This record gives sequence, C-alpha cells and structure tokens, in this order.
Amino acid sequence: MSDKIKIGISVGDINGIGLEVILKTFMETKMLDYCTPIVYGHTKVASFHRKALHLSDFMFNVINSPADANPRKVNMINAWEEDVKIELGVANETGGKYAFLSLQKATDDLVNGSIDALVTAPINKNNIQSENFSFPGHTEYLQERSGSNDVLMFLISETLRVGVVTGHIPVLEVPTAIT
Repeated sequence: MSDKIKIGISVGDINGIGLEVILKTFMETKMLDYCTPIVYGHTKVASFHRKALHLSDFMFNVINSPADANPRKVNMINAWEEDVKIELGVANETGGKYAFLSLQKATDDLVNGSIDALVTAPINKNNIQSENFSFPGHTEYLQERSGSNDVLMFLISETLRVGVVTGHIPVLEVPTAIT
C-alpha cells in the first residue's frame, strides 16, 4: 500500500489539448514520486493522442477502480465504453459529451473518497453544455457535486500560484463579489 495521494485527472475535451498535456506531464517519470495519477478517459482515445504526439514509449496501466491503481504507473480508468471519433482542434458536441463523462466519473470517485484530489484538463465551456451539465465551468459543477460552498480554482505553475476567489463572473462584478 502506498502513502502517496491518488490524483484523479479528467481528460477534458477529447479534441483539445488535455491529453497532450497529461501525456507530456507524465513522460517525466519523476512526477510518479509525488502522487499516484489516475486518468479518467478511454485507452483508445489516449492511444490516438499518444500516436499523434509520437510517444511510443508511453503506456497506461488500465484499471477498473482507484483501489487497483499502481503507485509506480500512470493509471487509466475507462470512463465510457463506446468508440469515439476524434477530430483534433474541432469544437463539437462529441468533445463535450466525453469531457463530461470523464469529469463525472472522476468526480464520483472524488466524492466517494476513492481519490484524494482532482485535476481537470480544459473543457470547451460551450460544447459541454447539456442536460447533465449546465454550469459556467468545472468549479461550479464540483461545488454542486460536493455540496460545499468552499470551493476554489487553482492555477499553478513552477513560478506562480493563483487561487481564483470568484467563479466565472464578469470582471465588472468582481469587486462586489469579494468580501
């Protein structure tokens, strides 16, 4: 049993940059010293992106649940069953549908305590809108699913850490939203 935290990672829009960022991040295996990553997507979609990036040495450890995660591997849970047509760079309903399925499955595991934290890859806020997702963005969806008012979006890099204290609101409304 590993004491490393399990980080769930939603793949975002399958036609976007989410899987590229995920794959390139974990090409640096040192990342595995800090956490046990669990990517929520689909192996065929990930393989398409891996081939498009010419990353022949990268493999996911396919698992059925976070309890099966290997702490020395990049793990993947298939968040849907069907084959998907990928159209890189194209904003469409398909990209939104599978971004939501990834986010939904990862959030299910976060809420039930199977993973410790969640990192979300970019979504297209227009094409993810559906009967199941009518939120301005990830943050509001996660707020509702968690039942908490204490949510915060973080943007983190090597040299900068930003906590966004308002949700997706117009800049004009920010002063009145901060207490």
